[in-house]
Amino acid sequence: MKDSTNTGIPELHRQLMDQYGRYVYTIIYNKLRSTGTKEDIEECFSDVFADIFTAVDREGAAAAQKLAGTIAKRRAIDYYRRLSGRNLRSADISSEEFEGIRSDISVEEISETNELRSIMLGLIRSLGEPDSTILIQKYYYDRRSADIAEALSMSAAAVRLRSSRALKKLRSLLAEKGIAG
Repeated sequence: MKDSTNTGIPELHRQLMDQYGRYVYTIIYNKLRSTGTKEDIEECFSDVFADIFTAVDREGAAAAQKLAGTIAKRRAIDYYRRLSGRNLRSADISSEEFEGIRSDISVEEISETNELRSIMLGLIRSLGEPDSTILIQKYYYDRRSADIAEALSMSAAAVRLRSSRALKKLRSLLAEKGIAG
């Protein structure tokens, strides 16, 4: 192993930490915030940079940019799996702990809602392009007409007109199916 004081490796490591530290921390934080503690996130951060430093020492500084995100994501996922496994516990639902707990969720209502959504999407798709794309973007993703127009190479006025016409068609298709709002 080479003497790192003569090769500038500690300086390279500092530069990598300065350049990619926030990026790596953000990736790790987003993966672990729901399952890990601050200490878990910091431990993962340290492990990621140990891996990055090892890879850079082995492959050169040019590899750092390519490896930083990949190593951070993979290491954070490993930590997430390990931490999630630690947080899982099985419970006996017949125990006193669950006595008196009632759910306001109706399986029948959820099933009906899912079936209605499926029918709606099928009918929207049956309108064809670009009408189906316009309705989905506008009402499911809450995008503005100008944004949709740009994506579809149309004018915003054309998107609004097609949207209005497509809604009329959709209402008549829903009426034919016996679904009225």
